[in-house]
Amino acid sequence: MKKYNIITSLLVIMVFLGTRCSEDFLTPKPLSFYAPENTFIDAKGLNAALIACLRNARHEMYGDTPPFISEGIFSDIAVEGTTDKTGIHMDMPAVILPDANFNYGDVTKLGRYWTEAYNRIKYANVVISRIDVANWANDAERNHVLGKAYFHRANVYYRLTHQFGDVPLILEEITEPRLDFYSCTRESILRKCKKDLEFAAQWVEVNAPIGDISKAAVNHLLTKVNLALAEFDDAIASANAVINDGIHALMTERFGSWKDDPDRDIIWDLHQEENKALPENRERIWLFVCSETLTEDGASEKLRIMRQAVPYWGGAGKNKTPTGQTGTTDQPLGARVGGYPVEIDQVAMYGRGIGRFRASPWYQYGLWDDPDDMRHKFPNWMTMENLVYNNPVLKAIEDPYYNQPVQLYDDEGGILCTDTIRSWYNWPHYKLFVIDPTDNTPDGGYGDWYAFRLAETYLLRAEAYAWKDNLTDATADVNAIRTRAGCAPYDPADVDIGVILDERARELYYEEPRKTELTRVAYIYAITGKQCYNGKTYNLANFSTDNFWYDRVIEKNVFYRDNVRAPFYNYRIAPYIVLWPVLSSAINANSLGHLNQNIGYPGAENNITPRKWVDGPGEGEIVDQ
Repeated sequence: MKKYNIITSLLVIMVFLGTRCSEDFLTPKPLSFYAPENTFIDAKGLNAALIACLRNARHEMYGDTPPFISEGIFSDIAVEGTTDKTGIHMDMPAVILPDANFNYGDVTKLGRYWTEAYNRIKYANVVISRIDVANWANDAERNHVLGKAYFHRANVYYRLTHQFGDVPLILEEITEPRLDFYSCTRESILRKCKKDLEFAAQWVEVNAPIGDISKAAVNHLLTKVNLALAEFDDAIASANAVINDGIHALMTERFGSWKDDPDRDIIWDLHQEENKALPENRERIWLFVCSETLTEDGASEKLRIMRQAVPYWGGAGKNKTPTGQTGTTDQPLGARVGGYPVEIDQVAMYGRGIGRFRASPWYQYGLWDDPDDMRHKFPNWMTMENLVYNNPVLKAIEDPYYNQPVQLYDDEGGILCTDTIRSWYNWPHYKLFVIDPTDNTPDGGYGDWYAFRLAETYLLRAEAYAWKDNLTDATADVNAIRTRAGCAPYDPADVDIGVILDERARELYYEEPRKTELTRVAYIYAITGKQCYNGKTYNLANFSTDNFWYDRVIEKNVFYRDNVRAPFYNYRIAPYIVLWPVLSSAINANSLGHLNQNIGYPGAENNITPRKWVDGPGEGEIVDQ
């Protein structure tokens, strides 16, 4: 294990300082030079470990079949749309099992939420454990770096506790093999996160390089943790610290590379890749930075978002003309299809999707309550009918539907799309358009992505106000987002937690971790016992069998509500899947400790009382209950 740590340190230093190909690089050097005691000795060395945290955080969004897909398909806004294979996450009770392969090719990367989380915790704990071994210019420098490490660890645990519930709480650097971990209560983990984030909010610097952690990012996360603990006054205070910091502001005026295009608007500007890192973009709080020129591990990995979230509109034979011909092609301009060159290039305009993150009908239609909403109007929003039949064979045979809008039905009501799950749905083009001009079949290029954005801070504060029954202030925060998008404002009588969740879906599609946030809200209902907008009340005692997360998904997502049939599965969900199963591999390897399994999954019958964190000197301690 010590050798592994030395090698890891070497790799981190290479990431931080850069490498070059030369004979000097090939000259053998003693490994001890890269030992932790020689590396983690100052702000530069410890920041290198935090760069690894940033890298691993970005892995959630980038590459093919990124883990982030699971946050959408376990929610009200989307389902898994690839209908050509087995093993994918449609029939959840059948496939979401502790011993399933959750890190499997183009099927799922859900399991990486567990493995990547503990990698990030490992890097953060190196910094936390060695903070007083290093040399510091002053206390401010020390506490800034320590605060960032606390942020990364708390960010991971915020997600884990809403994905997997009670999990092992690791608060120190591990320098030798250990097999004796125990589950710790979600509530006490969040208490530890709150304590650490309150420290970080005092010391992390206001300004940060693009992609690094600032004071505003700390307070944004602290707001989520305060909400999760049902401490609503504290959530309002931490949100205020971001909204009123004099640095951040909602973007309401045109800016960036498209600002002079009269056919576009502020919604388009805000989400164009080249505008996200601009100094004038005051809405950005924390940005995942990606560039083909970066050498940091994973930093040049493509976003590939159009592949994930755009429909498979160009799939061979998927969308027929009323004359029965193959109507669309996703081949680029000049490519030959059936011996004829493509003249109408739609793939460069919209990308080549495969429908993996398939928007629910509610997200496409039922969610939108104002016809003037910029987020749901062309050219920001794409409907399938905005596409045209572009197969060049149609022109060659003089088919009358060439260059005409794509249709779902013929004149007799017959359906023309052979796969309406994967190849027919609408999407927010303004958000998903991250082009790669070097790719003949664009699926999403090198692009920055919002991790935290001020619009969400407003909606978090709105939620805190609503939990306190202060609907006047809650409505004002929701309206700040709605009116920016061109919508009519709500009256306080219109607003409840469900309405705020609706606005989150409109504004934060493929940004917020939707499953995590719905589960957080489910816990708040269970903790407070407040009556839900659906008329029900919830409690923690039967959380795994009766919870808001499940009721919301069934209410809004017709795929799960009606058990819609796909080629290999029916779509199904169950209340206990509010928490994912703890991986059997983690449980089985932990032979000297005990990891509990979530109720509803095999192995839960062996659960014991979880441990809890209690406050105290230093990191506090984890004790038996």
